[in-house]
Amino acid sequence: MSANSATPTRPSRMPKVPFWAQIVAGLVAGVLLGWLARSQDVTWLRTTLEQIGDIFVQLLKLAVAPLVFFAILVSITNLRKVNNAARLAGRTLLWFMLTSLIAVAIGLTIGLLTNPGAGTGLTPKDGEKPEKAGSWIDFLTGIVPTDVITPFTELNVLQIVFMAAVAGAAALKLGDRAQPILAFSESVLELLQKALWWVIRLAPIGTVGLIGYAIADYGWDLIGKYATFTADVYIGCALVLFGVYPLLLATVAKVNPLQFFKGAWPAIQLAFVSRSSVGTMPVTQKVTERLGVPKEYTSFAVPFGATTKMDGCAAVYPALAAIFIAQIFDVPLGVQDYVLIAFVSVVGSAATAGLTGATVMLTLTLSTLGLPLEGVGLLMAIDPILDMMRTATNVAGQAVVPVIVAARERILDRDAYDSASASPVDEGGAPEPGQQEPVPAAV
Repeated sequence: MSANSATPTRPSRMPKVPFWAQIVAGLVAGVLLGWLARSQDVTWLRTTLEQIGDIFVQLLKLAVAPLVFFAILVSITNLRKVNNAARLAGRTLLWFMLTSLIAVAIGLTIGLLTNPGAGTGLTPKDGEKPEKAGSWIDFLTGIVPTDVITPFTELNVLQIVFMAAVAGAAALKLGDRAQPILAFSESVLELLQKALWWVIRLAPIGTVGLIGYAIADYGWDLIGKYATFTADVYIGCALVLFGVYPLLLATVAKVNPLQFFKGAWPAIQLAFVSRSSVGTMPVTQKVTERLGVPKEYTSFAVPFGATTKMDGCAAVYPALAAIFIAQIFDVPLGVQDYVLIAFVSVVGSAATAGLTGATVMLTLTLSTLGLPLEGVGLLMAIDPILDMMRTATNVAGQAVVPVIVAARERILDRDAYDSASASPVDEGGAPEPGQQEPVPAAV
């Protein structure tokens, strides 16, 4: 063989586009296409954007009912593999409530300082009652389903959680006799998560539709009417996300907050786009494991949090919304009303169900305070814009609390936590050393 013979080389591969870049591109394209559809009155473009966004959200919702059921069932049974399981569950719930209380206090403070309902030009006539409203009676009596089929067909997540919890507790009681069911449940859960990863890969395309239609349908003029309220929601959520959580991580868990955001950012980013805590749950669980939280505990804490831990939707938002609506309808609120808002936020957050939007939680808050439910109609138009930041805050909290509890209970792998940014997560959850992106890199 000649010394000058060419050495065979591998065919060059197209570089993968970082997932965050795909999301940003989707946001920019959505804004531009939405502006074009609205300014030029391009009906077909507006319809197309709406259809793209609706299909993406529907694909996420398609897996919600079985995903929640099997995730909660498996997570409860996985606690048997953890020492002090009852203690961990109790501490998790305690920190869920404590951080929610802090979040609602921030929402109330911002609302009282900025008066978001003043000077908007909106009147009570602009509102309308929602088709469905939440109340404490509905919330309490609605936990127990009348049959095992309806919760899945009507996507009543609270009832699905109840059934899964009962099934999980029964499986624990049966012990080895329940092993075939547990093996089947774990296989179904893995199947659902794999399918959901395929949907997650479509997130940049879904972003184009969701953002584009929001701009095309609502326009900047409408957003301007809600400028103070929108800013309040984003500022309140940002204070929780980038203020409260890092402070708790640094002082309580005694870990570097920057490492948390490096590790958890894929889930936070996807939550912002998808507006679904449950849809983001597989990613949240993987990044939380990557942050050094034991898998057995993560598989309980994250699904539990995805259906009950909502600092954005169930704490910051209803606090600000109640003040906003009270000012529009000229209803004075007293100290006892603010205490009630805090109570509803801490206890009733499961009503948000981990899905896009927070209408049920808002109507539950308004009905508790005796405020007109027509106020919900005032906020529906702007809701998609608000829901992005709310959901990102929700998901960050669902990852923060397991890290805090694991650190306090001395089961956190601090070496894994400190190197989280160097351990990307693929769709199967396995580390891929040498790759730079922590989520699917190409759509």
